[in-house]
Amino acid sequence: MRLLPSSYLNYGDNSDLTCTGGYDAIIQYLNDGKRVCKEVEEFMKARASIEEKYAKDLLGLSKKVCGHNEMNSLKRSLDVFKLQTEHVSLSHLQLAQNMRDEAKKLEDFREKQKEARKKVEQQMDALHKQKASQFKKTMDSKKTYDQKCRDKEEADQNMNRNTNNTKHMEKLYSKAQQAKQNADEADRLYQQNVATMGKTRDDWMKEHIKACEMFEKQSVERINFLRNTVWTHLNQLSQQCVTSDELYEEVRKSLEQCNIQEDLEHFVNLRRTGDKPPAAVVYENFYSGQKSPTAAPPSRLPPPITR
Repeated sequence: MRLLPSSYLNYGDNSDLTCTGGYDAIIQYLNDGKRVCKEVEEFMKARASIEEKYAKDLLGLSKKVCGHNEMNSLKRSLDVFKLQTEHVSLSHLQLAQNMRDEAKKLEDFREKQKEARKKVEQQMDALHKQKASQFKKTMDSKKTYDQKCRDKEEADQNMNRNTNNTKHMEKLYSKAQQAKQNADEADRLYQQNVATMGKTRDDWMKEHIKACEMFEKQSVERINFLRNTVWTHLNQLSQQCVTSDELYEEVRKSLEQCNIQEDLEHFVNLRRTGDKPPAAVVYENFYSGQKSPTAAPPSRLPPPITR
């Protein structure tokens, strides 16, 4: 994709050779882009911290007692539930690390662009100072040239006036000759500075175009890198959802194997104490319960216990 020369190449105010408005606008755009990279980087680091805290809290939760006194198939399901909760927490820890890795890549990319831009910006700043200095020098020489030309014209006019004083005429002639020499010297310096200004301008334009091409390339790379970074971040989040669901599916499969009747029978078989209820308490009348002396005494042995 090419934006130059129509879109990205920016000179600023064409009427002012020393104006850097166009260049400054490009630099501001690049600085804004660098700031966006930093913001996305900090966002991802903050999200990684959130994932890490959640993972650690979840890991601590998975270690707590849950269903310790349960039996048989439901106990196995609860054990799987705790185990998969631990696995989910570990997957979130890995997600947090992956996010930090992506944030580090973005940081490295940002620093790399910063160093590359630094060299170009330093060179352009030097050219801008050189251009402004030469422009001032050229304008000063033009002012001097204009003034010397006016001085020459004034000396010529004074010399051309009619006068009968020969000595005075010689003096005016001498002043006119000196003014002409001064004007010629000012003209030479002015033309020399204009030529130097032209070369300075050409050098600046060449470097300006190179800088804009480099800045455009960086902008394309930055936008593409940021786009891919956010895309990868979202893919990581989506994959975490898939991973968590796969781990939860193991719990669901275990719950499907939970047999309520079997669990109840397991408890009965493990904890049973008898299958007959204790005998009912019978009312015994004190008087009617007396027997004749010849009757056989009642048995004192306890009833048999069936387990």
